[in-house]
Amino acid sequence: MAKESSFDIVSTVDMQEVDNAYQQAKREITQRYDLKDSGSEIDLDKNAKTLTVKAPSDFVANQIVDVISSKLVKRKIDLTAVTWGDTKPAAGATVTKTAQIIDGIDRDTASAISKDIKAAKLKVKVQIEGDHLRVSSPKIDTLQQVIGFLREKDYGQPLQYVNYR
Repeated sequence: MAKESSFDIVSTVDMQEVDNAYQQAKREITQRYDLKDSGSEIDLDKNAKTLTVKAPSDFVANQIVDVISSKLVKRKIDLTAVTWGDTKPAAGATVTKTAQIIDGIDRDTASAISKDIKAAKLKVKVQIEGDHLRVSSPKIDTLQQVIGFLREKDYGQPLQYVNYR
């Protein structure tokens, strides 16, 4: 039997880079003229992987989202990994906006990826292993076709291809 080659499909976010972007955005909010005395705040919960923006108005909240988004892009964090929720009214005539940082592939997305690979009629085996997928095939060229195929698709989160052997 021929030796099989494989790779893993994962979706990970470097939380240290997210923390660095958060620190830079927090510093910019305290120094920027239009945001300095607005009473705006931004918080990062590393364990829950959430970003929370508190601002006096929806307009200011959106400006802060733009600031944090630009810092994330500079730190090479894909913005599809950050899902912003709706603006919600809070106490004292303020609003909050919360973002969830996607880390790992959930079961529904994993099954959709698997189904798409099988529908492409490529001769590979796909296994869902927790929060990642393993794709294996005896031909390396077929694995490269799978990677090219998946790069054209959009699953609402960034995908990385690791452990290529």
